[in-house]
Amino acid sequence: MDKPKFAVLGDIHGNWEALSAVLADAERENVTRYVCVGDVVGYNADPAKCLERIMELDCITVRGNHDHYCAHEMSLRSFHPLAAKVMRWTREQLRSVQVDYLSNLRMSCTVNGFLMVHSTLDMPDKWGYVFEELEAESHFAYQTTTLCFYGHTHFPVVFEKGARIQRLQPEKILITLGRKYFINVGSVGQPRDGIPDASYVIYDAATRQVIFRRVPYDIPAAQAKIRLASLPERLAVRLELGR
Repeated sequence: MDKPKFAVLGDIHGNWEALSAVLADAERENVTRYVCVGDVVGYNADPAKCLERIMELDCITVRGNHDHYCAHEMSLRSFHPLAAKVMRWTREQLRSVQVDYLSNLRMSCTVNGFLMVHSTLDMPDKWGYVFEELEAESHFAYQTTTLCFYGHTHFPVVFEKGARIQRLQPEKILITLGRKYFINVGSVGQPRDGIPDASYVIYDAATRQVIFRRVPYDIPAAQAKIRLASLPERLAVRLELGR
């Protein structure tokens, strides 16, 4: 059976500088396949360029909330004005083939024996946030595989379910048979855990190890593009803060 070495990306959010740095790091680590837990677009200034690269990589991707709303002409009146402005701008940047790609993404999928979802498997279209053990409990009832990767919170974390659910540090995790793991890979393009470096994980199917990676990138360049596009200043500032 094929046992690839995966780069598991998430929440790229149109940040080309961060994505480029992550892909270079993954290549140095001899990654053989790429997958993504959603939100390729949104927030940053290079949504079309990032999406084009993901498509070129044949990167299996599930649908994030930004992917969903940027690919469908839905009312944004219920959104925060900042988020709505960015969504409208992002829609204008995408080519029709890219919109079609986003609109056809699945909410969840199985790859090489593990699952991927943007938020949770119990209600993937409600875009719920999982930060704590109690929030992970509902998800685990729907997880049929040992391992599931997710995103959405931009906060790397590991939930392990054995006799009880416990939260583990996002470092190097050995996937143990008989337990279940719900792992947030963090964010490539807009980390929110106080560390500005781009976040992703490597999953080595041969050794059953999940390794968290942090990669520095050219934050000033990404900020300059946000300002040049007249996107909200807050989006530029938060990149250097990792919040």
